[in-house]
Amino acid sequence: MIGRLLVANRGEIARRVFRTCRDLGIETVAVFSDADAEAPHVAEADHAVRLPGVKPADTYLSTKKIIDAARRTGADAVHPGYGFLSENAAFARAVLDAGLTWIGPPPEAVAAMGSKIEAKALMSGAGVPVLPGFTAGPGYSMDDLERDLDVVFIRMSGSASGWSIPLLVKASAGGGGRGMRIVRLTDDLPEAVESARREALSAFGDGTVFVEPLLERARHIEVQILADRHGTVWALGERECSIQRRHQKVVEETPSPAISPETRERLCDAAIKAAKTIGYVGAGTVEFLVKGDTVAFLEMNTRLQVEHPVTECVYGVDLVELQLRIAEGTRLAASPPRPSGHAVEVRLYAEDPARDWLPQSGTLHRFDVPGVDARFAPMSHGLRLDSGVKDGSEIGVHYDPMLAKVISYGASRTEAVRRLATALANARIHGPVTNRDLLVRVLRHEAFLDGDTHTGFLDEHDLAGPAYDPAGPVRDLAGPGQGPSEPVHDLAEPEHDPAHASTGPAHDPAWPTRGPSAGPRALSALAAALASAAANRAAATVQAGLPSGWRNVVSQPQRTAFAEAEVAYRISRDGLRAEGLPHTNLVSATPALVVLETSGVRHRFAVARYDGVTHVDSPLGSVRLTPLPRLPEPVVHVAPGSLLAPMPGTVLRVDVKPGDPVGAGQVVMVLEAMKMEHRITAPTSGTVSALNVTPGRQVEAGAVLAVIEERD
Repeated sequence: MIGRLLVANRGEIARRVFRTCRDLGIETVAVFSDADAEAPHVAEADHAVRLPGVKPADTYLSTKKIIDAARRTGADAVHPGYGFLSENAAFARAVLDAGLTWIGPPPEAVAAMGSKIEAKALMSGAGVPVLPGFTAGPGYSMDDLERDLDVVFIRMSGSASGWSIPLLVKASAGGGGRGMRIVRLTDDLPEAVESARREALSAFGDGTVFVEPLLERARHIEVQILADRHGTVWALGERECSIQRRHQKVVEETPSPAISPETRERLCDAAIKAAKTIGYVGAGTVEFLVKGDTVAFLEMNTRLQVEHPVTECVYGVDLVELQLRIAEGTRLAASPPRPSGHAVEVRLYAEDPARDWLPQSGTLHRFDVPGVDARFAPMSHGLRLDSGVKDGSEIGVHYDPMLAKVISYGASRTEAVRRLATALANARIHGPVTNRDLLVRVLRHEAFLDGDTHTGFLDEHDLAGPAYDPAGPVRDLAGPGQGPSEPVHDLAEPEHDPAHASTGPAHDPAWPTRGPSAGPRALSALAAALASAAANRAAATVQAGLPSGWRNVVSQPQRTAFAEAEVAYRISRDGLRAEGLPHTNLVSATPALVVLETSGVRHRFAVARYDGVTHVDSPLGSVRLTPLPRLPEPVVHVAPGSLLAPMPGTVLRVDVKPGDPVGAGQVVMVLEAMKMEHRITAPTSGTVSALNVTPGRQVEAGAVLAVIEERD
């Protein structure tokens, strides 16, 4: 019997395991780095042990410190969560050697699947279908490439027909999209191999990579398995995980909208065969690529997956509870429970999709998802939230930027997707930029609703890029009167009104509206200005009852400047007059809530102001605004051609030296932040006139890394 469990992890997964432990009456132990001292998972545990330092290698990847924490707290079992040491066979052995119960498969099974190269060979021998591939290490030459590619193409098509199929470089250890590179030109393979090796070595301590054909427009399908110590193996259906960015999943669902009963049976049979081949025990996932009739083994994750909640919903099980009971020796029933309904999960990240998914950091001032029915626990219907953050959490640069998972479960796919899209659209997420709007776009996109998904979905539809057209193929799931959630990038105005000529930006016809309505960003900016004015008047000691900007006679308008827009308005005896927004009337305004009526339709805008940023939430969408000071302080101007650090990080590699010529788009250096590599490229052709960093240096966001002097 397990009495006290240590979770060797952090954030959302630690809180998820703690929730089940509370239900079962098991005491809990948290471990935390210095960066996580105030994290929610620390406060929720019965006991907590500090792991000095902030780097993963010094904290959550330190076997010695974690085993010592278990001994000091009297823990008798260790759950690894996912990521970090969860698929480390040496860590599993160390836990068992310390006399503790390991919540996971035997170390031998972890080791067998720990190397994707060896795992593919093992699965191929067991009759599980795999793609051909080859290992590429240091010093890999073009001669080696030609030889290995010929072997791959002969196995794929029967002849060495040329290098037309894109390749995928993958780290042998770990997962989560790290250590992966797509190669379309063979000349790019050596650099892709070295870059993937560096990232894999940093993330997993193992720089081995391999190369295989990239099946474009394939589906990423995985099967959840559960095995006890007595030979019973369950296959709990498939999960569709095809919508990905940087080879990392962002939307998952079960069942897949495109898998036939025959293919499902093939997948489940292959997954059970894989588990039995290595003597698997506990929860795990077998991943496949599916394209047409092709089913190919990808890898086996010897741990609980991030997306496990969708399986819990549809199969009515608590996978963490089953992990614990299996570790205690409990037998599974002969057959798994039958599935019912449909579940969809999205991952909320602090990242900017329009800036190549650049991770974001800073204070999360508010995090509120409406209509949540359960947190960290299986449910019979509705909305579930598994988060590692709360109001006031600090999003740092040391760990993965995932904030939370939002899961919706319904009787049908349409019901589950509708509920999830609406909840995300109405969520109040104040602080760093997130991928929330992108997720809503995906959930409301025609192709997604039709089940036409694949691993290149985001690239094909360009839902993340700055060229995204919100008037594109988006199906309305919000119901009457509920506008879409995506704010446009430009200030908008309705049709021209000669009586109120606009001096502001033009109307953006791309914004889809129902009936006559001004652009959401324009209305939100006006609401923010009116709320700020109301706050000023509330603090006034003279004539506090008059609205800010009120004039008894016609005068200049009141102006409020944001980085995204400028608002000009006046309030007189005739009411509100806002430039660029005719037919818009003010119903009421307080510092936190503004009600505007435009063309006879009323909208409520909740306004929250923080240091340096204003968030406006309404049924039209959420808008983030940056107020500009009326009397700005002098600023330091950087030299033209300066390359600035996009976020705090460590310089991994510098590819140039002062005086070197560079071409537009050429990689100048590589930064590491939030466990990912970020390439800094030259914006134009020119010469490196200044170089301010060396490998290993820590830099802050906005630091000038180098200067490129543009060629005449």
